[in-house]
Amino acid sequence: MTKAKRILILNGGWCAERDISLLSGAAAEQSLKKEGFWVERLDLTRDALNDIQNSFGGQGPEVVFNALHGPFGEDGRIQSLLEFLNIPYTHSGVLASALCMDKPRTKDVLSAAGLKVPTGKTIQTEALMGNHPMDPPYVLKPRGDGSSFGVYIIHRESDRAPRREGLDDNLFCGQAMVETFIPGRELTVAVLGRNPLGVTEIIPRNSFYDFESKYADGGSTHVVPAEIPSMISQKAQEIAVATVEALGCRGLARVDFRWDDRQDINGLFILEVNTQPGLTPTSLAPEQAAAAGLSFEALTRWMIEDASCPR
Repeated sequence: MTKAKRILILNGGWCAERDISLLSGAAAEQSLKKEGFWVERLDLTRDALNDIQNSFGGQGPEVVFNALHGPFGEDGRIQSLLEFLNIPYTHSGVLASALCMDKPRTKDVLSAAGLKVPTGKTIQTEALMGNHPMDPPYVLKPRGDGSSFGVYIIHRESDRAPRREGLDDNLFCGQAMVETFIPGRELTVAVLGRNPLGVTEIIPRNSFYDFESKYADGGSTHVVPAEIPSMISQKAQEIAVATVEALGCRGLARVDFRWDDRQDINGLFILEVNTQPGLTPTSLAPEQAAAAGLSFEALTRWMIEDASCPR
């Protein structure tokens, strides 16, 4: 494919993950400029249609590099707008993006495909009146959003149960997902197209892989490749590919796991699917790509060349 000349990077926006999106966008801008592309970076506003069309002196972009995170950026809405404008864009399309931002629906699809996810349910936050919504240990989190915002882990019956008034309405929007806590180790697999890049084990400094662990300097240790049995590594990569296929993801995606290491492959559970993994200095997908021999510049170039606009 001939290199596109005008690449518009969408980043920023107005959701809770705005600052992370700006870091991802800045990293992508630097990389794509090194690759010889003509790049503009846009801090997206709610006037997105005009913002995009007026870029590059009114010429508009040839390809959009989507570095947005969270609602509007990776839930199918900006993807719909780009398809309306007939502009090729990176990462997953409308349906896969919307599906993967809705964690309960994602689990439904994966379960139907025979893939293993923690048991759980969706509840109304107004029902959280001080009683545990399921037997501990369990995890309570928003049904959408990312970066571990609003996640509660309840380990034992004596722990204080989450209450309605303690939840951020902007994150939960009246509903929460509650699921069985899986003990063991945190693993992740980045998938480029249909090719897994390897397995990383994440060892957070805090009690779980929260926002600080993800983005603070020294917040977690990433073991790449993960020091796990080869059978587990191979199976995790196979499951990751099956996951993105079941959900219809494209481009770069990342599948997060918990592995109960008291078991063999039966202890592997899919936690979440990220259709737009971060590209910050501490992000997992670029780190895993580098370990697989793919430079950051080569990674972003591949993403541009893979961009499409389904019709």
